[in-house]
Amino acid sequence: MKFITVKTYEELSKKAADIIAAQIILKNDCVLGLATGSSPVGTYKNLIKKVENGEISFKNVTSVNLDEYVGLDGSHDQSYRYFMNDNLFDHVDIDKSKTYVPNGCAADLKKEGEAYDELIKSLGGIDLQLLGIGLDGHIGFNEPDDFFTAATHSVTLDPSTIEANSRFFASKDDVPKSAITMGMMSIMQAKRILMVANGKAKLDIIKKAMEGPVDPRVPASILQLHPDVTVICSEN
Repeated sequence: MKFITVKTYEELSKKAADIIAAQIILKNDCVLGLATGSSPVGTYKNLIKKVENGEISFKNVTSVNLDEYVGLDGSHDQSYRYFMNDNLFDHVDIDKSKTYVPNGCAADLKKEGEAYDELIKSLGGIDLQLLGIGLDGHIGFNEPDDFFTAATHSVTLDPSTIEANSRFFASKDDVPKSAITMGMMSIMQAKRILMVANGKAKLDIIKKAMEGPVDPRVPASILQLHPDVTVICSEN
C-alpha cells in the first residue's frame, strides 16, 4: 500500500487526476471504477482540463460507478447518474452508452445487483477503481456490518452517512434511506485501487482502516488485503 500526503485539496485532486490519466494513457480502453461525493469533484475537474488540453481521451474508456440511491432516477439532481454527467461525462469525450451506474429504481434490486456484477465480469473487471472513504470507514455504500458483503447489493444507510450526505439535499429528511452499492468482490478484484481522502477529519479513519485489524465494522480495512492500493490524503 502506498500513501501520498499532500497539503491541500487542490494538490490531492491534481495528483489523483494524474494517476487516472496515466491509466488511460497506458490502456486507452481501460475500465474505470468511479466514485461520487465531494472528494472526487476536483479530480474530475482536473481530468476535464486534461481532455481539453489534448493530453488524454475518454473515447474508448468504459466506466462503472460504485453506487446509486434507491428511488432516484438519473434525472434527479441528487442521483449519482446526474452527478457523473454534471461533473465529468458531459464535459469529456466519453461514450455515455459505456458509462454504467447501478439502477436504484430497479423493480428487483437483488437481480439488478446480480446483473451489475455480471456486467463488470463481462468487461474483464475494473482496471482502476477510485474510492472515497466515509468517516465511519465505508467505501461505496458498504456500511459497517458484522461481515463483508461480496456482491452488489442494496443497503440501509447508516445515520452518520445520511447526516453527512444531508448537505446535498434540502433537508436530512430528503436523503434516501437506502442505496444499491457495488460489493467488496468487484472492488477487491479491481487491478488497482486509488483512494482519495480530503482533510484532517479523514486522517483518523484512514489510520484505523489502513493500520488497524481487518474488520467489517471498518469496511475500508479490507483494502489491506489488496496488492495495489494508493491512498492520497490532504492535510487541510
